[in-house]
Amino acid sequence: MWAAASLLPVVYMLSASMQSTQEIYAGVRLLPASWHWENYTQAWRQASFGTYLGNSVLYTATATIGVLLVSSCAAYAFSRLRFPGRNLIYSTLLVFLFIPVPGAFIPLYVVLVRLGLVDTRLGYILPLVNSCLPVAVFILRRFFDELPREIEEAAQVDGAGRLSVYWRIALPLARPAIATVAILTILSCWNEFVLALVVFSDAGKMPLQVGLQTFQGTYFANYGLMMAALSITTVPVVLAYLAFQRFIIRGIMAGAVKG
Repeated sequence: MWAAASLLPVVYMLSASMQSTQEIYAGVRLLPASWHWENYTQAWRQASFGTYLGNSVLYTATATIGVLLVSSCAAYAFSRLRFPGRNLIYSTLLVFLFIPVPGAFIPLYVVLVRLGLVDTRLGYILPLVNSCLPVAVFILRRFFDELPREIEEAAQVDGAGRLSVYWRIALPLARPAIATVAILTILSCWNEFVLALVVFSDAGKMPLQVGLQTFQGTYFANYGLMMAALSITTVPVVLAYLAFQRFIIRGIMAGAVKG
């Protein structure tokens, strides 16, 4: 029943995206009387969704790769290396879990201005990576803590260095946690909206969510086109979730149970 209640809005969105505005006003129905596929082509063409979608794919893919590289290295270091201030640095990093990104917009904007990164793609991607790192490091460190040290010690006896152990042994074993971090980062970056308004002034660099808001302001009364635009925005991230979903629970629960 809960799954049905959750899926019903998505099903109706897909159905309404292929209905005319008159049919939508006539009443709620899950199967269109006539299929209006032109809603998608019209929404794609008139709202420049190709540009916005390309921007979102670029930002999401780059930020996800950056988060996975930095967080996996940091989490492995916190888990396996012993250095002064390790626990203090880790605890300080986790404090940022309680600070929402909008709460740091003013100092963030000042930093971007001084670095000359305002209205640049790099100035948008770096804060995306930064905002996702605390959760990613937390999940991956917990997973690395539960990996048997004997496997790494055996590899070191065979002559493998610390970097080789990390790359050849720790990362492959951490695939469930990495997949969890990947899908959480993809969801966060794909749905990001406010940061883009702060960083960008060039409409050609805006992500898909900002393009959707612009489209809504122009076609707010044309519900068929609006639902088609929402479907274009939603379907890619749903497909990404379905591709990684079997790893999510396993990755989040890693380390919760021992033995």
